[in-house]
Amino acid sequence: MRRRDPSAWDKARGRGPSADWTTIRTLIPYLWPPGEPGLRLRVVVSMLFLVAAKGIGVGVPLLYKQAVDRLSIQPVTLPLALLLAYGLARILGGTFGELRDIVFVKVAQRAIRSVGLGVFQHLHRLGLRFHLDRQTGGVSRAIERGTKGIEFLLQFMLFNILPTFLEIGLVTAVLWSLYDSTYALITAATIALYIAFTLGVTEWRTKY
Repeated sequence: MRRRDPSAWDKARGRGPSADWTTIRTLIPYLWPPGEPGLRLRVVVSMLFLVAAKGIGVGVPLLYKQAVDRLSIQPVTLPLALLLAYGLARILGGTFGELRDIVFVKVAQRAIRSVGLGVFQHLHRLGLRFHLDRQTGGVSRAIERGTKGIEFLLQFMLFNILPTFLEIGLVTAVLWSLYDSTYALITAATIALYIAFTLGVTEWRTKY
């Protein structure tokens, strides 16, 4: 197992945007582990499942739209093929999302184990004074919370932030192709303003 120097985590203990980026840069090697082709393959496959799920998710409303349009045509005909395609797309979208989590779970657990081992070794290298001045139970709880936070952050970066931008791009492209470019630009600008407002309010709120 590749062991990393836990001192890299000490750089991320500060507060502010720079500390956040330091934390993200520290976690990137765990998303793409060096010398671990099997884990890298899992990351690639999970990303393929992610793209497939998002692509199908964007296409589901289009199938629903076409089915409704067919029902509005006189004489009314039952769009059986579109309804079946709509149901299949909903099922496949959820299935690909679950497969994504199944494939990626080994990568996340390996990262947690590696970080936990690094912290454990770092604690053993500390002097006796540190252990006499600290409560062992409190340190154990801090390690447990930290490892759980790593799993959440890895999942959040790979399956929340990136997919959100991918979905925004796909929706903008669909609006651009189906309607006037003005709709796509207004949608993209609205989302950008919402993201900026949310980040600003979050930064302001965390100060208090």
